[in-house]
Amino acid sequence: MSKRKAKAVVTTDKESVAVKKQTIKPAVPEKVFISKDDQYYFGQGTHYEIYKKLGAHLSVENGQVGVFFAVWAPHARSVRLVGDFNGWDPEANYMERLDEIGIWQIFMPGIKSGAMYKFCIEKSMGGFVYKADPFAAYAEERPGTASRVFISEGFTWDDAKWIAEREKKDMNHEPLAIYECHLGSWMRHPRPDNEGFYSYREFADKIVEYLQEMQYTHIELMGIAEYPFDGSWGYQVTGYYAPTSRYGDPDDFRYLVNKLHENNIGVILDWVPAHFPRDEHGLADFDGEALYEYADPRKGEHPDWGTKIFDYGKNEVRNFLIANAIYWMREFHIDGLRVDAVASMLYLDYGKQSGQWVPNKYGNNKNLEAIEFFKHLNSVVLGMFHGTMMIAEESTAWPKVTAKPEEDGLGFSFKWNMGWMHDFCDYMKLDPYFRKDNHYKMTFAMSYNSAENYILVLSHDEVVHLKCSMFNKMPGLRGEKFANLRAAYGFMLTHSGKKLLFMGQEFAQEREWSEAREIDWFLLQEPEHAKMKDYVAELLRIYRKYPSLWELDNTNEGFEWINADDTEKSLYSYVRKNSTGKKNLAIVVNFTPVERDDYRMGVLKPGTYKLVLNSDDKKFGGDGCTVPKVNKAEPIPWDGKDYSIGFKLPSFGVVIYEFN
Repeated sequence: MSKRKAKAVVTTDKESVAVKKQTIKPAVPEKVFISKDDQYYFGQGTHYEIYKKLGAHLSVENGQVGVFFAVWAPHARSVRLVGDFNGWDPEANYMERLDEIGIWQIFMPGIKSGAMYKFCIEKSMGGFVYKADPFAAYAEERPGTASRVFISEGFTWDDAKWIAEREKKDMNHEPLAIYECHLGSWMRHPRPDNEGFYSYREFADKIVEYLQEMQYTHIELMGIAEYPFDGSWGYQVTGYYAPTSRYGDPDDFRYLVNKLHENNIGVILDWVPAHFPRDEHGLADFDGEALYEYADPRKGEHPDWGTKIFDYGKNEVRNFLIANAIYWMREFHIDGLRVDAVASMLYLDYGKQSGQWVPNKYGNNKNLEAIEFFKHLNSVVLGMFHGTMMIAEESTAWPKVTAKPEEDGLGFSFKWNMGWMHDFCDYMKLDPYFRKDNHYKMTFAMSYNSAENYILVLSHDEVVHLKCSMFNKMPGLRGEKFANLRAAYGFMLTHSGKKLLFMGQEFAQEREWSEAREIDWFLLQEPEHAKMKDYVAELLRIYRKYPSLWELDNTNEGFEWINADDTEKSLYSYVRKNSTGKKNLAIVVNFTPVERDDYRMGVLKPGTYKLVLNSDDKKFGGDGCTVPKVNKAEPIPWDGKDYSIGFKLPSFGVVIYEFN
């Protein structure tokens, strides 16, 4: 075995992943086969291109063009290929077993792109299960559950400039403003077929203009890997290698990514390596026994979710997942993966009662196998694809989520700051009179700001399941709700950390989100909602323009409180700084309905302060309180500083001044 060469399996040099003018040409048939090396490296968990061998691939044998099928099913007594090409007859096409690790294979001449198929697996104890292909590149549109052969007719990438620029970036020191979006419910058009869904191509043409108008840097797409149940929003996956057929085929999805990149918008996908559903055609008990999941139900099942947990101790399962992350990056040029439910993977007792879980060898609740999986995953993916991101949705205080593996970290690029999100939402829901008693909810995040590389999120999870939309979380009458929301977004967009906002919240959607309908675009016919959208766009424009708001995130150098202790007035003032010392920002946020006619704020230095934003401007839906556009610092000590500036502070106002 020592003579085997990894180079035959995966190329990790930078040149291999740098994308020049890349064209996926119509496939020229070459013989596809499973070699001894393929089996060995898959068994070791390091065959990072295994998706080019398992699944369904155009091939040629003895001069005949067809499709080579291969599936890993080590417990099976036999495996038969069934499909529309053989009348779904389980006796028609028996597959050949490769004994080393239990891969089954067959070459079928004459099979065309679009053909539907499954594997009929004879269980070791008798009986049969019909399974979709875990490595299928395409799937039958729900409610159908078959896999489909996909052979590209050719696709040309035009994003070489984007990829080249991406490779040079460290996103910790770049602006990152993410629009979280569910494609099927962002916008729909009334047509009798396809439930009004926009295709990937139609969506691309519409979303680009909107994201540019709103000044987002990235879009995060929910529910792209194939899933059967709309109500899961894509978080219960059955086709990890298949862009969902709801909106088109894999080349249509490539078009979407390419279009976004051409317009300087990055693409992040939600990725779900934590669990998978029990659907009969999916991964659960794949070959008649536990294969992708832990065999012990105390490790292999989520009682609350009714789903299966991947077996991170099994080399082939880790390989399946790590190769899948690479697949999205390499084959679809994805810029980042937001990894769902990380906490559920790290803790053996997550969501479980006593007796429902098994301690590790040290007697505690850490899943040691999942920890090693993350270190391996993040090292490989970020090592191969420079400038991409691995983002952890991790809801606990697990240490070193974004530290390097060699420092005993998990190796993620960023962590969602769930603690900030919960404190922020709890505070904003309060009647302003009671905010003074909860003042430090809004300052607490800065006490641990440097512990991780954080993204501040107001995600879909906060606007479903009776949690209300962001608009209806706000207290007060209608006008006060808008003013509160302007203050909330102003605080978020100027606080330390990258940003994510779920679709519809940028124009103050009033209803909770539902995957069954488009977001409430009709609200933009009302001036208040249209002005809120303009306000968020202006905040994002300011965010992108000023390095002070992103260059030194998650460091003590980039943020300084001016006054974090004004509990009685529910005021917060602070400074955002950058490495040049120029174009710094002084910010104050008023979370009460009281206008402060004689407000004074301490400042770091003498000089001229130029107004950047007044959230009470009438163009944003405010009352039009006048704030000086130029304000000269005076030698009046205030807030512990030698100099200060004075101005009228609007109720629920956000005021931003630039200074050098």
